[in-house]
Parts: sequence; structure tokens; C-alpha cells
Amino acid sequence: MVRMTIRLIVVDDDPLVRAGLALMLGGAGDIEIVGEGADGSEVAELVERLGPDVVLMDIRMPVMDGLAATERLRRRPHAPEVVVLTTFHADEQVLRAMRAGASGFVLKDTPPAEIVAAVRRVAAGDPVLSPAVTRQLMTHVAGSGADTRRAAALRRLEPLAGREREVALAVGRGSSNAEIAAALYMSVATVKTHVSRILAKLDLNNRVQIALLAHDAGLLDDEPST
Repeated sequence: MVRMTIRLIVVDDDPLVRAGLALMLGGAGDIEIVGEGADGSEVAELVERLGPDVVLMDIRMPVMDGLAATERLRRRPHAPEVVVLTTFHADEQVLRAMRAGASGFVLKDTPPAEIVAAVRRVAAGDPVLSPAVTRQLMTHVAGSGADTRRAAALRRLEPLAGREREVALAVGRGSSNAEIAAALYMSVATVKTHVSRILAKLDLNNRVQIALLAHDAGLLDDEPST
């Protein structure tokens, strides 16, 4: 089977980081660096002109940070996937970027092979965010406002039918479509249909947002940590 080339834009205000990432990722035969940006304010024009599949986005930049750029980008129709670059495991801005529609994050000191794998995964529609990391992020920002977030999340989940709710919880646990299909005794195609319906009903744009909503609602509080 022929592997499709993944078109990638790298956005970071540090030219040395951009050069390193371009060298690292450009060495992967299925990834093409089609553009680079030094600030979030450049992202919209780059995406419009170059049509990438994935944007690798630094979260801290001087004029427009990666959070604002992600929020603006993911509101576009047919937006590319976004992977956030950060120096922190648990950071409120990372969580806000996930809520805005980023498909995951990687640390700047992540081994090269793992960054390449992350780009490939989000290009294929799989989030780069494990249940353990999700819990770490949620715990980091827990506290004031948690009850309000829980009530709001529960209200947002109300439109889901029984099976849709089960699928949403499985997504929140980090299960793949195949794992959900086996656990709920349905085909993978049916799981994909349920996920698409959940995204449409809840006005979300990826699985990470489903998982965060399930966590916000407190529906996974009794799940064992992994």
C-alpha cells in the first residue's frame, strides 16, 4: 500500500527549534515540511496558501500564542490537525488548546521518533493524548470552577442517546475504535458512525474534545488510572 505524504507546517518563534524540527521531520519519507512560521499570527495565511494536513504549533509565542492561533484555525472549515509543542507536561494552556481543538501535544524534548509518530497519528485521525496525560492535565487545573464545569459538561452530554453515551465514555477512557467495537459488541464502522454523530451533536471537532468533556462531567472519576 502506498503511504500518502503528510504536509506539515512548523510554527515556533525560535529559529533553531524550527530548524531542528524541520531537519528531524523532513527525514521521514512520508512527511513533507511545506512551510514554517515564527508566530501564531502567520498561521492562517500559511494554511490558506499551503494546505497542510498537520500544524506543529509552539504554545508560547510573542505576538499571537499557539492557543489563540489554534482556536482561530480550528474554527475554519476543513482545518488541518494541530499538535501543540510545549516544555511542560501539565500546563493550563495545553489543556485550553485541547479544548480549542488541538489533537494532542508533544514536549520539545520528546525523542525524534515519537514526534514523527505523533504527526503520523494525528494525520490519520488519532489523538496524541493518553488517558493518564488527560488526568494529569485535568488535575493540574482542578479547583475553583470545577463544579460549574461539571454541571455544564453534563448538560452538554444530555443529547446523546444510550449507545452514543457509552461510546463517548469509551473515547474518554482512551479506547480505540477497535477496542470500543469489541467491548460494546458492534462493528468498527458502527463505532465510527457513533463518534461522528457525537461530534456533530455536541459541536466538537475531534476525539480529544469528547474525552475532555467526559472528564469535565466527572463520568470517569471512578476509572482506574493507567
